[in-house]
Amino acid sequence: MDETFSSFVAQHEIGIRLVFFLGIFILMATWEFLAPCRPLSVSKVMRWTNNWGVLLLNTLALRLIFPAAALGSSIFATQYGWGILNHFQVTLPWAVLLSLVALDLTVYLQHVLVHAVPSLWRLHRVHHADLDYDITTGSRFHPLEIIISMLIKIAVILALGAPVLAVFIFEIVLSTMSTFNHGNVRLPPGFDRVVRLFVVTPDMHRVHHSIEDNEANSNFGFNLSIWDRLFGTYVDQPRDGHVGMTIGIHYYREPRQVSWLPGMLALPFAGKVRGYAINRRDWSKGDD
Repeated sequence: MDETFSSFVAQHEIGIRLVFFLGIFILMATWEFLAPCRPLSVSKVMRWTNNWGVLLLNTLALRLIFPAAALGSSIFATQYGWGILNHFQVTLPWAVLLSLVALDLTVYLQHVLVHAVPSLWRLHRVHHADLDYDITTGSRFHPLEIIISMLIKIAVILALGAPVLAVFIFEIVLSTMSTFNHGNVRLPPGFDRVVRLFVVTPDMHRVHHSIEDNEANSNFGFNLSIWDRLFGTYVDQPRDGHVGMTIGIHYYREPRQVSWLPGMLALPFAGKVRGYAINRRDWSKGDD
Protein backbone atom coordinates (compact mmCIF):
# COMPACT_ATOMS: atom_id res chain seq x y z
CA MET A 1 0.00 0.00 0.00
CA ASP A 2 2.85 2.37 0.84
CA GLU A 3 4.47 1.81 -2.57
CA THR A 4 1.13 2.32 -4.29
CA PHE A 5 0.52 5.54 -2.35
CA SER A 6 4.06 6.77 -3.03
CA SER A 7 3.67 6.10 -6.73
CA PHE A 8 0.29 7.85 -6.87
CA VAL A 9 1.53 10.92 -4.99
CA ALA A 10 4.71 11.14 -7.07
CA GLN A 11 2.64 11.15 -10.26
CA HIS A 12 -0.01 13.62 -9.10
CA GLU A 13 1.85 15.75 -6.53
CA ILE A 14 1.85 18.95 -8.61
CA GLY A 15 -1.84 18.74 -9.39
CA ILE A 16 -2.88 17.92 -5.82
CA ARG A 17 -0.77 20.70 -4.33
CA LEU A 18 -2.04 23.17 -6.93
CA VAL A 19 -5.66 22.38 -6.03
CA PHE A 20 -4.98 23.02 -2.32
CA PHE A 21 -2.99 26.20 -3.04
CA LEU A 22 -5.60 27.69 -5.35
CA GLY A 23 -8.38 26.75 -2.97
CA ILE A 24 -6.86 28.55 0.04
CA PHE A 25 -5.69 31.43 -2.16
CA ILE A 26 -9.18 32.07 -3.55
CA LEU A 27 -10.69 31.78 -0.07
CA MET A 28 -8.20 34.21 1.48
CA ALA A 29 -8.34 36.62 -1.49
CA THR A 30 -12.12 36.80 -1.14
CA TRP A 31 -11.78 37.41 2.61
CA GLU A 32 -9.22 40.16 2.00
CA PHE A 33 -11.52 41.81 -0.54
CA LEU A 34 -14.59 41.71 1.70
CA ALA A 35 -12.95 42.55 5.04
CA PRO A 36 -9.32 43.76 4.78
CA CYS A 37 -7.45 44.43 8.02
CA ARG A 38 -5.29 47.24 6.61
CA PRO A 39 -5.51 49.57 3.60
CA LEU A 40 -2.82 48.85 1.01
CA SER A 41 -0.21 51.51 0.28
CA VAL A 42 0.96 50.17 -3.10
CA SER A 43 -1.07 49.16 -6.16
CA LYS A 44 -2.37 45.63 -5.65
CA VAL A 45 -2.12 44.86 -9.39
CA MET A 46 1.54 45.89 -9.43
CA ARG A 47 2.42 44.01 -6.23
CA TRP A 48 0.55 40.86 -7.13
CA THR A 49 2.06 40.75 -10.62
CA ASN A 50 5.62 41.05 -9.33
CA ASN A 51 5.16 38.83 -6.26
CA TRP A 52 3.67 36.14 -8.47
CA GLY A 53 6.60 36.66 -10.83
CA VAL A 54 8.98 35.71 -8.02
CA LEU A 55 6.81 32.68 -7.20
CA LEU A 56 6.96 31.54 -10.83
CA LEU A 57 10.75 31.92 -10.93
CA ASN A 58 11.08 29.94 -7.70
CA THR A 59 8.84 27.15 -8.98
CA LEU A 60 10.84 26.85 -12.20
CA ALA A 61 14.17 26.93 -10.32
CA LEU A 62 13.12 24.17 -7.93
CA ARG A 63 11.81 21.97 -10.73
CA LEU A 64 15.04 22.40 -12.71
CA ILE A 65 17.43 21.87 -9.80
CA PHE A 66 15.40 19.41 -7.71
CA PRO A 67 13.08 17.50 -10.08
CA ALA A 68 11.94 15.15 -7.29
CA ALA A 69 12.36 17.74 -4.48
CA ALA A 70 11.24 16.90 -0.94
CA LEU A 71 8.88 14.09 -1.89
CA GLY A 72 11.55 12.35 -3.94
CA SER A 73 13.90 12.48 -0.97
CA SER A 74 11.29 10.78 1.19
CA ILE A 75 10.72 8.05 -1.42
CA PHE A 76 14.49 7.50 -1.60
CA ALA A 77 14.82 7.29 2.19
CA THR A 78 11.94 4.82 2.40
CA GLN A 79 13.29 2.58 -0.36
CA TYR A 80 16.81 2.39 1.06
CA GLY A 81 15.96 2.50 4.77
CA TRP A 82 17.70 5.79 5.43
CA GLY A 83 17.04 7.90 8.51
CA ILE A 84 16.38 7.52 12.21
CA LEU A 85 12.73 6.52 11.88
CA ASN A 86 13.52 3.77 9.39
CA HIS A 87 16.47 2.54 11.47
CA PHE A 88 14.28 2.08 14.56
CA GLN A 89 11.33 0.84 12.46
CA VAL A 90 8.92 3.36 13.96
CA THR A 91 5.31 2.58 13.07
CA LEU A 92 3.75 4.72 10.34
CA PRO A 93 1.36 6.78 12.53
CA TRP A 94 4.14 7.73 14.93
CA ALA A 95 6.61 8.30 12.09
CA VAL A 96 4.17 10.68 10.40
CA LEU A 97 3.48 12.60 13.61
CA LEU A 98 7.14 12.88 14.60
CA SER A 99 8.12 13.93 11.09
CA LEU A 100 5.48 16.66 10.94
CA VAL A 101 6.61 18.09 14.27
CA ALA A 102 10.31 17.85 13.38
CA LEU A 103 9.82 19.51 9.99
CA ASP A 104 7.74 22.26 11.58
CA LEU A 105 10.50 22.90 14.13
CA THR A 106 13.05 22.90 11.30
CA VAL A 107 11.22 25.70 9.50
CA TYR A 108 11.09 27.71 12.75
CA LEU A 109 14.83 27.27 13.39
CA GLN A 110 15.67 28.04 9.77
CA HIS A 111 13.60 31.22 10.00
CA VAL A 112 15.55 32.32 13.08
CA LEU A 113 18.78 31.50 11.25
CA VAL A 114 18.03 33.70 8.24
CA HIS A 115 17.47 36.62 10.61
CA ALA A 116 20.67 35.89 12.56
CA VAL A 117 23.24 35.42 9.78
CA PRO A 118 23.88 38.60 7.73
CA SER A 119 24.44 36.83 4.41
CA LEU A 120 21.20 34.90 4.81
CA TRP A 121 19.35 38.00 5.99
CA ARG A 122 20.34 39.68 2.70
CA LEU A 123 18.29 37.02 0.93
CA HIS A 124 15.44 36.94 3.43
CA ARG A 125 14.92 40.69 3.47
CA VAL A 126 13.30 40.33 0.02
CA HIS A 127 10.39 38.76 1.91
CA HIS A 128 10.34 41.47 4.59
CA ALA A 129 10.78 44.44 2.24
CA ASP A 130 7.23 44.14 0.90
CA LEU A 131 5.56 47.47 1.72
CA ASP A 132 2.20 45.77 2.25
CA TYR A 133 1.13 42.52 3.83
CA ASP A 134 -1.26 40.17 2.09
CA ILE A 135 -1.54 36.64 0.72
CA THR A 136 1.07 37.21 -2.00
CA THR A 137 3.68 38.16 0.63
CA GLY A 138 3.66 34.51 1.69
CA SER A 139 5.05 33.49 -1.71
CA ARG A 140 7.61 36.27 -2.03
CA PHE A 141 11.10 34.85 -1.43
CA HIS A 142 14.36 35.27 -3.30
CA PRO A 143 15.17 32.23 -5.50
CA LEU A 144 18.48 31.67 -3.70
CA GLU A 145 16.69 31.48 -0.35
CA ILE A 146 14.20 28.99 -1.79
CA ILE A 147 17.06 26.78 -3.02
CA ILE A 148 18.78 26.89 0.38
CA SER A 149 15.48 26.10 2.10
CA MET A 150 14.97 23.06 -0.12
CA LEU A 151 18.49 21.79 0.61
CA ILE A 152 17.82 22.05 4.35
CA LYS A 153 14.46 20.33 3.98
CA ILE A 154 15.94 17.46 1.96
CA ALA A 155 18.72 16.98 4.51
CA VAL A 156 16.23 16.79 7.39
CA ILE A 157 13.94 14.39 5.48
CA LEU A 158 16.87 12.06 4.76
CA ALA A 159 18.17 12.25 8.33
CA LEU A 160 14.72 11.51 9.74
CA GLY A 161 13.67 8.99 7.14
CA ALA A 162 10.37 10.87 6.99
CA PRO A 163 7.62 8.77 5.35
CA VAL A 164 6.08 9.89 2.08
CA LEU A 165 2.71 10.56 3.72
CA ALA A 166 4.30 12.94 6.24
CA VAL A 167 6.20 14.92 3.59
CA PHE A 168 3.12 15.08 1.38
CA ILE A 169 1.01 16.44 4.26
CA PHE A 170 3.75 18.84 5.35
CA GLU A 171 4.18 20.38 1.90
CA ILE A 172 0.45 21.06 1.68
CA VAL A 173 0.36 22.48 5.23
CA LEU A 174 3.39 24.68 4.50
CA SER A 175 1.75 26.23 1.43
CA THR A 176 -1.67 26.54 3.06
CA MET A 177 -0.50 28.09 6.31
CA SER A 178 1.89 30.50 4.58
CA THR A 179 -1.04 31.82 2.55
CA PHE A 180 -3.35 31.92 5.57
CA ASN A 181 -1.08 33.64 8.07
CA HIS A 182 0.02 36.28 5.55
CA GLY A 183 -3.59 37.24 4.90
CA ASN A 184 -4.64 40.88 5.19
CA VAL A 185 -7.48 39.77 7.46
CA ARG A 186 -8.36 39.65 11.15
CA LEU A 187 -10.03 36.96 13.17
CA PRO A 188 -12.38 38.11 15.96
CA PRO A 189 -10.04 38.92 18.91
CA GLY A 190 -11.45 36.28 21.24
CA PHE A 191 -11.32 33.60 18.55
CA ASP A 192 -7.81 34.68 17.54
CA ARG A 193 -6.58 34.24 21.13
CA VAL A 194 -7.83 30.65 21.15
CA VAL A 195 -6.62 29.71 17.67
CA ARG A 196 -3.10 31.10 18.21
CA LEU A 197 -2.67 28.80 21.18
CA PHE A 198 -2.25 26.09 18.56
CA VAL A 199 -1.37 27.61 15.18
CA VAL A 200 -0.04 30.91 13.82
CA THR A 201 -2.78 33.39 12.89
CA PRO A 202 -2.53 36.40 10.53
CA ASP A 203 -2.45 38.82 13.49
CA MET A 204 0.29 36.82 15.19
CA HIS A 205 2.52 36.66 12.12
CA ARG A 206 1.84 40.24 10.99
CA VAL A 207 3.87 41.42 14.01
CA HIS A 208 6.87 39.71 12.42
CA HIS A 209 6.62 42.03 9.41
CA SER A 210 6.79 45.20 11.48
CA ILE A 211 9.38 47.81 10.56
CA GLU A 212 10.47 47.83 14.22
CA ASP A 213 13.43 45.48 14.70
CA ASN A 214 12.38 43.92 17.99
CA GLU A 215 8.96 43.09 16.54
CA ALA A 216 10.41 41.80 13.25
CA ASN A 217 12.61 39.47 15.31
CA SER A 218 9.63 37.73 16.90
CA ASN A 219 6.89 35.26 15.93
CA PHE A 220 9.04 33.14 13.62
CA GLY A 221 6.66 30.18 13.46
CA PHE A 222 4.67 29.40 10.32
CA ASN A 223 2.29 26.71 11.57
CA LEU A 224 2.56 25.54 15.19
CA SER A 225 2.70 28.52 17.54
CA ILE A 226 4.34 26.64 20.40
CA TRP A 227 7.90 27.24 19.20
CA ASP A 228 7.78 31.01 19.70
CA ARG A 229 6.47 30.60 23.23
CA LEU A 230 8.92 27.81 24.01
CA PHE A 231 11.98 29.71 22.78
CA GLY A 232 10.95 33.16 24.03
CA THR A 233 10.35 34.81 20.65
CA TYR A 234 6.62 35.41 21.05
CA VAL A 235 5.12 38.92 20.88
CA ASP A 236 1.37 39.22 21.37
CA GLN A 237 0.53 42.43 19.47
CA PRO A 238 2.37 45.16 17.54
CA ARG A 239 3.10 48.27 19.57
CA ASP A 240 1.29 50.59 17.16
CA GLY A 241 -1.64 48.26 16.49
CA HIS A 242 -2.33 46.26 13.35
CA VAL A 243 -3.62 49.25 11.39
CA GLY A 244 -1.10 51.77 12.71
CA MET A 245 2.04 49.62 12.38
CA THR A 246 4.40 50.11 9.44
CA ILE A 247 5.22 47.08 7.30
CA GLY A 248 8.63 46.57 5.73
CA ILE A 249 12.28 47.47 6.41
CA HIS A 250 13.59 50.87 7.53
CA TYR A 251 16.13 51.44 4.78
CA TYR A 252 14.23 50.01 1.82
CA ARG A 253 11.06 51.95 1.07
CA GLU A 254 11.35 52.73 -2.65
CA PRO A 255 8.69 50.76 -4.59
CA ARG A 256 10.95 50.34 -7.62
CA GLN A 257 13.46 48.54 -5.41
CA VAL A 258 11.11 46.48 -3.24
CA SER A 259 7.92 46.03 -5.27
CA TRP A 260 9.18 45.42 -8.81
CA LEU A 261 10.70 42.07 -9.79
CA PRO A 262 14.13 43.35 -10.97
CA GLY A 263 14.54 45.32 -7.74
CA MET A 264 13.57 42.31 -5.61
CA LEU A 265 16.06 40.05 -7.36
CA ALA A 266 18.84 42.63 -6.89
CA LEU A 267 17.93 43.53 -3.30
CA PRO A 268 20.25 40.99 -1.59
CA PHE A 269 23.20 42.64 -3.28
CA ALA A 270 22.25 46.23 -2.42
CA GLY A 271 23.81 48.24 0.41
CA LYS A 272 25.21 46.58 3.50
CA VAL A 273 23.68 44.77 6.42
CA ARG A 274 23.98 46.83 9.57
CA GLY A 275 25.22 44.16 11.99
CA TYR A 276 23.49 40.92 12.84
CA ALA A 277 19.83 41.42 11.99
CA ILE A 278 18.50 39.39 14.91
CA ASN A 279 20.58 41.36 17.42
CA ARG A 280 18.86 44.62 16.52
CA ARG A 281 16.17 44.04 19.10
CA ASP A 282 15.84 47.58 20.49
CA TRP A 283 12.83 49.64 19.56
CA SER A 284 14.10 52.40 17.25
CA LYS A 285 11.72 54.97 18.77
CA GLY A 286 12.76 54.43 22.38
CA ASP A 287 12.51 51.97 25.21
CA ASP A 288 9.52 49.81 26.01
